[in-house]
Amino acid sequence: MNISTRFGAKLPLLSNLVPIREVPKLVFLPFSHRKRGFRSGFSKKMALNVEKYDVGVENQLGLIRSATESNADEAIEALKAGKVIAVPTDTLYGFACDACSSEAVNRIYDIKGRKHTSPLAICVGDVSDIEHFAVTDHLPHGLLDSLLPGPVTIVLGRGESSILEKSLNPGLDSIGVRVPDSDFIRIIARGSGSALALTSANLSGQPSSVSIKDFENLWEHCAYVYEGGVLPAGRAGSTVVDLTKPGKYRILRPGSAKEETVAILENYSLLEEVLSG
Repeated sequence: MNISTRFGAKLPLLSNLVPIREVPKLVFLPFSHRKRGFRSGFSKKMALNVEKYDVGVENQLGLIRSATESNADEAIEALKAGKVIAVPTDTLYGFACDACSSEAVNRIYDIKGRKHTSPLAICVGDVSDIEHFAVTDHLPHGLLDSLLPGPVTIVLGRGESSILEKSLNPGLDSIGVRVPDSDFIRIIARGSGSALALTSANLSGQPSSVSIKDFENLWEHCAYVYEGGVLPAGRAGSTVVDLTKPGKYRILRPGSAKEETVAILENYSLLEEVLSG
Protein backbone atom coordinates (compact mmCIF):
# COMPACT_ATOMS: atom_id res chain seq x y z
CA MET A 1 0.00 0.00 0.00
CA ASN A 2 1.44 3.28 -1.11
CA ILE A 3 0.31 5.37 1.86
CA SER A 4 2.66 8.26 1.14
CA THR A 5 1.03 8.78 -2.28
CA ARG A 6 -2.45 8.77 -0.77
CA PHE A 7 -1.87 10.77 2.31
CA GLY A 8 1.40 12.72 1.89
CA ALA A 9 1.17 16.24 3.28
CA LYS A 10 2.42 19.19 1.27
CA LEU A 11 6.02 19.66 2.28
CA PRO A 12 7.98 22.92 2.34
CA LEU A 13 10.56 23.48 -0.39
CA LEU A 14 13.90 21.97 0.54
CA SER A 15 15.67 25.13 -0.52
CA ASN A 16 13.85 27.03 2.19
CA LEU A 17 14.78 24.69 4.98
CA VAL A 18 17.52 25.29 7.48
CA PRO A 19 18.74 21.93 8.79
CA ILE A 20 18.20 21.49 12.51
CA ARG A 21 21.44 20.30 14.04
CA GLU A 22 20.13 19.64 17.49
CA VAL A 23 17.18 20.28 19.73
CA PRO A 24 18.05 22.17 22.90
CA LYS A 25 17.71 20.50 26.25
CA LEU A 26 14.14 20.76 27.48
CA VAL A 27 12.60 19.74 30.76
CA PHE A 28 8.90 18.97 31.13
CA LEU A 29 8.01 18.97 34.80
CA PRO A 30 4.77 18.03 36.53
CA PHE A 31 2.35 20.89 37.08
CA SER A 32 2.81 22.79 40.30
CA HIS A 33 -0.83 22.47 41.30
CA ARG A 34 -0.63 18.71 41.77
CA LYS A 35 -1.12 17.77 45.39
CA ARG A 36 -1.92 14.08 45.50
CA GLY A 37 0.52 11.25 46.04
CA PHE A 38 0.12 9.65 42.62
CA ARG A 39 1.86 12.37 40.67
CA SER A 40 4.37 13.23 43.35
CA GLY A 41 5.43 9.60 43.37
CA PHE A 42 5.80 9.66 39.62
CA SER A 43 7.41 13.05 39.17
CA LYS A 44 10.84 11.67 38.45
CA LYS A 45 9.55 8.82 36.35
CA MET A 46 7.31 10.93 34.16
CA ALA A 47 9.43 14.04 33.77
CA LEU A 48 10.80 14.33 30.26
CA ASN A 49 14.48 15.06 30.49
CA VAL A 50 15.22 15.65 26.86
CA GLU A 51 18.81 15.15 25.89
CA LYS A 52 20.39 16.79 22.86
CA TYR A 53 19.32 14.91 19.78
CA ASP A 54 20.92 15.26 16.37
CA VAL A 55 18.24 15.33 13.69
CA GLY A 56 20.10 17.26 11.00
CA VAL A 57 20.09 14.55 8.34
CA GLU A 58 16.70 13.16 9.29
CA ASN A 59 15.08 16.58 8.93
CA GLN A 60 15.71 16.64 5.20
CA LEU A 61 11.96 16.36 4.56
CA GLY A 62 11.19 19.28 6.87
CA LEU A 63 9.06 17.13 9.13
CA ILE A 64 10.92 17.40 12.44
CA ARG A 65 9.92 20.06 14.94
CA SER A 66 10.70 20.46 18.63
CA ALA A 67 7.80 19.66 20.96
CA THR A 68 7.62 23.16 22.40
CA GLU A 69 4.80 25.66 22.82
CA SER A 70 6.21 27.81 20.02
CA ASN A 71 5.33 25.04 17.57
CA ALA A 72 1.88 24.30 18.98
CA ASP A 73 -0.09 26.51 16.56
CA GLU A 74 1.40 24.70 13.58
CA ALA A 75 0.44 21.34 15.08
CA ILE A 76 -3.10 22.54 15.80
CA GLU A 77 -3.56 23.71 12.21
CA ALA A 78 -2.35 20.34 10.92
CA LEU A 79 -4.88 18.55 13.15
CA LYS A 80 -7.72 20.81 12.04
CA ALA A 81 -6.75 20.07 8.42
CA GLY A 82 -7.22 16.35 9.03
CA LYS A 83 -3.53 15.48 9.17
CA VAL A 84 -1.73 12.96 11.37
CA ILE A 85 1.15 14.14 13.56
CA ALA A 86 3.59 12.29 15.81
CA VAL A 87 4.00 13.58 19.36
CA PRO A 88 5.70 12.63 22.63
CA THR A 89 3.53 11.80 25.64
CA ASP A 90 4.42 10.92 29.22
CA THR A 91 4.90 7.28 28.20
CA LEU A 92 5.49 6.71 24.48
CA TYR A 93 5.51 8.55 21.17
CA GLY A 94 2.09 8.50 19.58
CA PHE A 95 0.24 9.25 16.37
CA ALA A 96 -2.50 11.83 16.90
CA CYS A 97 -5.31 13.23 14.79
CA ASP A 98 -8.73 14.82 15.17
CA ALA A 99 -10.91 12.12 16.73
CA CYS A 100 -13.97 13.62 15.04
CA SER A 101 -12.49 13.29 11.53
CA SER A 102 -13.21 9.83 10.12
CA GLU A 103 -10.76 10.47 7.28
CA ALA A 104 -7.94 11.31 9.71
CA VAL A 105 -8.74 8.31 11.89
CA ASN A 106 -8.61 6.04 8.85
CA ARG A 107 -5.18 7.46 8.03
CA ILE A 108 -3.87 6.35 11.41
CA TYR A 109 -5.18 2.84 10.86
CA ASP A 110 -3.55 2.73 7.42
CA ILE A 111 -0.20 4.08 8.66
CA LYS A 112 -0.03 1.50 11.44
CA GLY A 113 -1.43 -1.37 9.39
CA ARG A 114 -3.92 -1.78 12.22
CA LYS A 115 -7.23 -3.61 12.02
CA HIS A 116 -10.23 -1.33 12.31
CA THR A 117 -11.62 -3.68 14.95
CA SER A 118 -8.84 -2.48 17.31
CA PRO A 119 -10.19 0.61 19.11
CA LEU A 120 -8.35 3.91 19.47
CA ALA A 121 -8.15 5.94 22.69
CA ILE A 122 -8.75 9.67 22.80
CA CYS A 123 -6.71 12.41 24.45
CA VAL A 124 -8.10 15.62 25.92
CA GLY A 125 -6.34 18.65 27.33
CA ASP A 126 -7.86 18.70 30.81
CA VAL A 127 -9.68 16.38 33.18
CA SER A 128 -12.74 18.65 33.04
CA ASP A 129 -13.07 17.90 29.30
CA ILE A 130 -13.69 14.18 29.82
CA GLU A 131 -17.38 14.60 30.65
CA HIS A 132 -18.02 15.88 27.11
CA PHE A 133 -16.90 12.58 25.62
CA ALA A 134 -17.68 9.93 28.24
CA VAL A 135 -19.91 9.14 31.22
CA THR A 136 -18.31 10.23 34.50
CA ASP A 137 -21.18 10.94 36.89
CA HIS A 138 -20.93 7.48 38.52
CA LEU A 139 -17.34 8.05 39.66
CA PRO A 140 -16.39 9.24 43.16
CA HIS A 141 -15.76 12.96 43.30
CA GLY A 142 -12.06 13.72 42.86
CA LEU A 143 -11.07 10.30 41.49
CA LEU A 144 -10.22 11.46 37.96
CA ASP A 145 -8.24 14.39 39.32
CA SER A 146 -6.24 11.97 41.45
CA LEU A 147 -5.40 9.73 38.49
CA LEU A 148 -4.87 12.38 35.83
CA PRO A 149 -2.88 13.92 34.29
CA GLY A 150 -0.73 10.81 34.29
CA PRO A 151 0.22 7.57 32.54
CA VAL A 152 -3.26 6.07 32.83
CA THR A 153 -5.95 5.35 30.22
CA ILE A 154 -9.44 5.43 31.75
CA VAL A 155 -12.06 3.32 29.96
CA LEU A 156 -15.54 4.82 30.37
CA GLY A 157 -18.94 4.48 28.77
CA ARG A 158 -19.57 6.82 25.84
CA GLY A 159 -23.20 7.48 26.67
CA GLU A 160 -25.79 9.18 24.52
CA SER A 161 -24.46 12.67 25.25
CA SER A 162 -20.92 12.01 23.96
CA ILE A 163 -19.93 14.42 21.20
CA LEU A 164 -17.60 11.84 19.65
CA GLU A 165 -18.31 10.80 16.09
CA LYS A 166 -20.10 7.46 15.88
CA SER A 167 -17.52 6.39 13.28
CA LEU A 168 -14.80 6.25 15.97
CA ASN A 169 -14.63 2.69 17.30
CA PRO A 170 -18.02 1.73 15.81
CA GLY A 171 -19.98 -0.86 17.74
CA LEU A 172 -18.27 -0.09 21.06
CA ASP A 173 -20.14 1.64 23.86
CA SER A 174 -16.94 2.54 25.75
CA ILE A 175 -13.93 4.74 25.07
CA GLY A 176 -10.42 4.95 26.49
CA VAL A 177 -9.51 8.46 27.61
CA ARG A 178 -6.07 9.93 28.31
CA VAL A 179 -4.85 13.19 29.83
CA PRO A 180 -1.08 12.72 29.52
CA ASP A 181 1.33 14.39 31.91
CA SER A 182 2.93 16.15 28.96
CA ASP A 183 2.56 19.85 28.25
CA PHE A 184 2.84 19.81 24.47
CA ILE A 185 0.10 17.32 23.65
CA ARG A 186 -2.24 18.95 26.18
CA ILE A 187 -1.69 22.36 24.61
CA ILE A 188 -2.53 21.10 21.13
CA ALA A 189 -5.52 19.10 22.41
CA ARG A 190 -6.94 22.28 23.97
CA GLY A 191 -6.24 24.30 20.85
CA SER A 192 -7.77 21.76 18.48
CA GLY A 193 -11.23 22.27 19.95
CA SER A 194 -11.77 18.52 19.80
CA ALA A 195 -10.52 15.29 21.28
CA LEU A 196 -7.48 13.71 19.68
CA ALA A 197 -7.41 10.11 18.58
CA LEU A 198 -4.17 8.77 20.04
CA THR A 199 -2.27 5.54 19.51
CA SER A 200 1.35 4.44 19.74
CA ALA A 201 3.66 5.50 16.91
CA ASN A 202 4.65 2.15 15.46
CA LEU A 203 3.50 -0.50 13.05
CA SER A 204 0.84 -2.68 14.59
CA GLY A 205 2.42 -5.55 16.51
CA GLN A 206 5.88 -3.94 16.58
CA PRO A 207 7.66 -2.51 19.66
CA SER A 208 6.46 0.86 20.88
CA SER A 209 8.55 3.98 20.33
CA VAL A 210 10.45 5.92 22.99
CA SER A 211 12.35 8.07 20.46
CA ILE A 212 11.52 9.38 17.00
CA LYS A 213 14.23 7.15 15.53
CA ASP A 214 12.18 4.12 16.58
CA PHE A 215 9.54 4.91 13.94
CA GLU A 216 11.70 6.64 11.34
CA ASN A 217 10.19 4.46 8.59
CA LEU A 218 6.78 6.06 9.25
CA TRP A 219 7.79 9.74 9.33
CA GLU A 220 6.82 10.35 5.72
CA HIS A 221 3.17 9.64 6.53
CA CYS A 222 2.97 12.43 9.12
CA ALA A 223 2.46 16.13 8.57
CA TYR A 224 5.00 16.77 11.35
CA VAL A 225 7.05 14.74 13.81
CA TYR A 226 7.53 16.51 17.14
CA GLU A 227 10.81 15.75 18.87
CA GLY A 228 10.81 15.30 22.63
CA GLY A 229 14.02 13.32 23.07
CA VAL A 230 14.24 9.81 24.46
CA LEU A 231 11.31 9.21 26.81
CA PRO A 232 12.30 7.70 30.17
CA ALA A 233 9.17 5.69 31.00
CA GLY A 234 10.14 2.57 29.03
CA ARG A 235 7.92 0.73 26.56
CA ALA A 236 5.18 -0.47 28.92
CA GLY A 237 2.79 2.31 27.91
CA SER A 238 -0.04 3.63 30.01
CA THR A 239 -1.93 1.59 32.59
CA VAL A 240 -5.41 0.85 31.21
CA VAL A 241 -8.25 0.59 33.74
CA ASP A 242 -11.94 -0.05 33.08
CA LEU A 243 -14.15 2.21 35.21
CA THR A 244 -17.42 1.67 33.36
CA LYS A 245 -19.16 -0.01 36.32
CA PRO A 246 -20.04 1.96 39.48
CA GLY A 247 -17.86 1.00 42.44
CA LYS A 248 -15.73 -1.40 40.37
CA TYR A 249 -12.43 -1.33 38.51
CA ARG A 250 -10.65 -3.77 36.22
CA ILE A 251 -7.05 -3.47 35.07
CA LEU A 252 -6.96 -4.21 31.35
CA ARG A 253 -3.23 -3.55 30.92
CA PRO A 254 -0.70 -3.20 33.75
CA GLY A 255 1.37 -0.58 31.91
CA SER A 256 3.80 1.66 33.76
CA ALA A 257 1.65 2.70 36.74
CA LYS A 258 -0.40 -0.28 37.91
CA GLU A 259 0.54 -0.23 41.60
CA GLU A 260 -0.02 3.51 42.01
CA THR A 261 -3.28 3.36 40.06
CA VAL A 262 -4.68 0.49 42.14
CA ALA A 263 -3.72 2.28 45.36
CA ILE A 264 -5.69 5.35 44.30
CA LEU A 265 -8.70 3.33 43.17
CA GLU A 266 -8.86 1.44 46.45
CA ASN A 267 -8.39 4.64 48.40
CA TYR A 268 -11.68 5.72 46.81
CA SER A 269 -13.24 2.42 47.93
CA LEU A 270 -13.48 0.90 44.48
CA LEU A 271 -13.36 -2.90 44.36
CA GLU A 272 -11.59 -4.98 41.75
CA GLU A 273 -14.01 -6.65 39.40
CA VAL A 274 -13.49 -10.41 39.37
CA LEU A 275 -14.51 -12.07 36.13
CA SER A 276 -16.42 -15.31 36.59
CA GLY A 277 -15.50 -18.51 34.79
